[in-house]
Amino acid sequence: MANRDFNDVFSVTLEGRAKKLSDNISKNNALLSRLKEKGQCRPITGGSKILEELEYGEGDMVWYSGYDTITYSPKQLFTAAEYALKLCAVPVAISGEERLINSGPEQVMDLLEKRINNAEKTLSNKMAAAIYSDGTGSSGKEIGGLALLVADDPTTGTVGGIDRSVTGNEFWRNQSLSGEINKDNITQMMNNLYQKCTRGSDKPDLIVCDDKLYSLYDSTLMDMQRFTDPKMADAGFVSVKFKGADVIFDGGQGGYCPEDHMYFLNSDYIYLRTHKDRDMSVIGGDRLAINQDAYYRIIGWAGNMTMSNAALQGVLINDSNS
Repeated sequence: MANRDFNDVFSVTLEGRAKKLSDNISKNNALLSRLKEKGQCRPITGGSKILEELEYGEGDMVWYSGYDTITYSPKQLFTAAEYALKLCAVPVAISGEERLINSGPEQVMDLLEKRINNAEKTLSNKMAAAIYSDGTGSSGKEIGGLALLVADDPTTGTVGGIDRSVTGNEFWRNQSLSGEINKDNITQMMNNLYQKCTRGSDKPDLIVCDDKLYSLYDSTLMDMQRFTDPKMADAGFVSVKFKGADVIFDGGQGGYCPEDHMYFLNSDYIYLRTHKDRDMSVIGGDRLAINQDAYYRIIGWAGNMTMSNAALQGVLINDSNS
């Protein structure tokens, strides 16, 4: 006979895997791993928009002597970027026939384990790809990733509700540098962009690139220069250093960094904002298909990738036509 406690097994198994699902997402991507390590995966509790406060103006400072008048003129010093809440889900299902065939608890668990493992891989891979998206995928329902936040052309487009093309919004433009890159000039071009992304002690801490640019940079290093970060190595990511920043390649099989791109990221100002009630969790309770002999559970996530400072982020583009 079919397992009478199947519904409980189905629910408890999925609920118990929720944290593991969330952990696997961050372990599959160097940027998400860094954000989690630095506490930049900040939960949200509600609302139709995700807000990031931005400080972009400066007050007045006057030099004076004696009884000079010190005046104050109110200025706009703060604004906010608004990001939409994006949702995704992966269904896990089992048919009535499969329940009958897998008649014992062990068989049901084996089948569920395989389905849940597949859901984990699907979520991890899809989220890792979305980290590089421009937010237009799935008719605009996908999260806005690096292609949006750290754009090739930062003088166009709207990010967080702020139009980058408008005069006065220059503060909201990331740095971008392009040219034909080779072994002889890659270090100098990286240095040029690094300087553009540096403000005092604020500087890039993570550089993510495709296979080609990673290999070019790695080929310029002598063994004595090839420093690595043990934390990144322990997390499973191959890295070298550039001025203290970890240089990671997100390539190989299943790599999603766009070809000929190298992102210079200051992770202090990039966030993964996840809704506290939808962090790789099961949505709703039992779901019995109306016109099918099947049971469903849906694993869902809601949130977005956000940014609070664009000028400290940059992208280096290998443009052979330059």
